[in-house]
Amino acid sequence: MQQAISELKAANIGDVLVNKSLAEFTTWKIGGPADVLIVPHTKDQLVQAVRILHSHGIPWSAIGRGSNMLVSDKGIRGVVIKLGEGLDYVRFEGNIAVAGASYSFIKLSIMAGKQGLTGLEFAGGIPGTVGGAVYMNAGAHGSDVSRILTSAEILTETGELRQWQPEDLKFDYRHSVLHEQRGLVTEATFELSFGDRKEIAAAMASYKDRRLKTQPLQLACAGSVFRNPPGTFAAKLIEEAGLKGLRVGDAEVSVQHANFIVNTGKAKASDVLTLMAQVKDAVKARFGVELVPEVLVVGER
Repeated sequence: MQQAISELKAANIGDVLVNKSLAEFTTWKIGGPADVLIVPHTKDQLVQAVRILHSHGIPWSAIGRGSNMLVSDKGIRGVVIKLGEGLDYVRFEGNIAVAGASYSFIKLSIMAGKQGLTGLEFAGGIPGTVGGAVYMNAGAHGSDVSRILTSAEILTETGELRQWQPEDLKFDYRHSVLHEQRGLVTEATFELSFGDRKEIAAAMASYKDRRLKTQPLQLACAGSVFRNPPGTFAAKLIEEAGLKGLRVGDAEVSVQHANFIVNTGKAKASDVLTLMAQVKDAVKARFGVELVPEVLVVGER
């Protein structure tokens, strides 16, 4: 590892931070250290970094804004790549939106609306990056990434940039093939439709108002913790099981939205995992439904 670190620094691939806590890089404000955290500032630096890591056989994972992610208390072994400002961009070509992986998914929806483009309204409340949205096939309000994505630029684990089509990503509910196959989204292209700016703005305002009223956005959280089971909503089951306000340490089932777990102070990943297990058990016992986590749990256990 030390040789690889020296090579990364010599190659000037951006920031190279050793034994860096990841808590500050996640929306839950939870997480142990990464052996090495690297922050490339350009796409070329990112490609070079991955090629160096591959040449040394060092595993890596990526992080965007750290939403929808729970990093274990022991942290992540190997290298974590934090996408930097070099991939924080968007451009519009008619009804086509091309965005870098570290661009805010919420901001993308806002910018599309200002262009008079419809199709991204659902993204207005998803607090992650474009890359993370593709990785998770993020969705809300009856739509998701798979419905509008036309292609994605993927950096493979060997350091090659490839253009993937939607079928290559094998989208499913909150899932893509990138969960099993190491690769990193660097850019995504979306096909939208021209619409009425006022109608688009009204829809987004309605979604925003609903989020502010129903979600604990003032507290550290990671969005919905569990996937919605077929035909129902995880939040409904959790609430009807009487679990709102249930706590383990400083982790709490939100009293505002039952499918959110909030960090009320200094919660640990172990607190969140214990609370998730208790919620799953209670819902299974009450309704016979097996809740499946939507948040991605990463790191050494």
